[in-house]
Amino acid sequence: MTRLLLVFSTLIFIYSASPGYAQTSSPEQEPAPLDTAGQFILDPTTKVPLTINLEAEEEEEEKEVEKKEKKRKKNVFYDEKTRKGYAESGYGQGTVIELFHYLKEYEDPNPYVRDIYWYDTNRKQIRSTRNIKEDKAQILHGPYKKMTDEGEILEEGIFYKGTKHGRWTRYNKNYILLDKEKYSKGWPRDSEITYYDEEKRTKLKEVIPIEYGAKEGYYYYFHESGQVAVEGEYQQGNKVGLWTEYYDFKNRLPKKQIKYPEDPFDETPPYTTKEWTPEGKVVYEKK
Repeated sequence: MTRLLLVFSTLIFIYSASPGYAQTSSPEQEPAPLDTAGQFILDPTTKVPLTINLEAEEEEEEKEVEKKEKKRKKNVFYDEKTRKGYAESGYGQGTVIELFHYLKEYEDPNPYVRDIYWYDTNRKQIRSTRNIKEDKAQILHGPYKKMTDEGEILEEGIFYKGTKHGRWTRYNKNYILLDKEKYSKGWPRDSEITYYDEEKRTKLKEVIPIEYGAKEGYYYYFHESGQVAVEGEYQQGNKVGLWTEYYDFKNRLPKKQIKYPEDPFDETPPYTTKEWTPEGKVVYEKK
C-alpha cells in the first residue's frame, strides 16, 4: 500500500504540473488500481486514474477466509456428517477427557473387524465391544483426542465408521511418545490382505491380521462368492478360541468347528468339537 501511495502522489504531482489539469481528487481518495501491465487504469472520459476501495477489498478477503473456515468446521469426515462428543472419567488429578466425533445416523460397522469403537450413551463411555446396542450407540467417526484435564495429550488418532484409521499415537503425561500404530479402516496397516480380483480389489479372499510383526486379530478366508469360508482369532501369533469353517451358502451354514486354547501360550493341541453335513445335520460332536 505504501508503494501505491508513493506512485499515486508522484502521478498527482505530474498531473498538477500539466496545463489544463483540474484537481478532482480529495485526501480521502484511495490509490488507483493497476492493470496487468502494471499501469494505472484511467477513466475513459476524464483520463484520470480510477480509484479502488481497499477497505472493501479487505472486507471481501475476510469474508472469503470466514467461508473457508466455516467449510472446515462442518464436521464432515470422509463424506460423512458427524457430531462432536465429549466424555470424562476419573476425578481430581486423574481426570481424563475424551473429545471425539460420531456419525449423525447409525450405521452398522464392518462385521469382520474385531475392534469396533462406539460411545455408549447409557454408560457415558467409549466402548470397543462388538455387542453394540443400536439405540444407545454412537459410532465413532472422525478425529479423536484423549487428554488430561490440563490439556496434556495421551492419545490421538482418527476413526472410520467405528474402526481405527490412519496413524494413532499414545503418549505419557510428559508427552513422550509411547506407541505409534497405523491402521486401514480397522485392519492393522501391516495386515496381509488378498483379493480374488487383484486389480479392482472388491472381492476379498483372505485377511491375515498382523500387528508388530505377529498375527494379531481376526482371521478370515472367503469363498469366491463372498461368503465367509473360515474365521477365527489370532493372539500373539497363535490361534485361540473357536475356529469355524463354513459351507458356501448364504445362510453361513457351519461345516466344522475346531477349539484352540484361550491362552495363546497354552500348548494344548486343538480338537474338533462339531461337524455338520451340507443339509445342517450334525455328524460329529465331542462329548
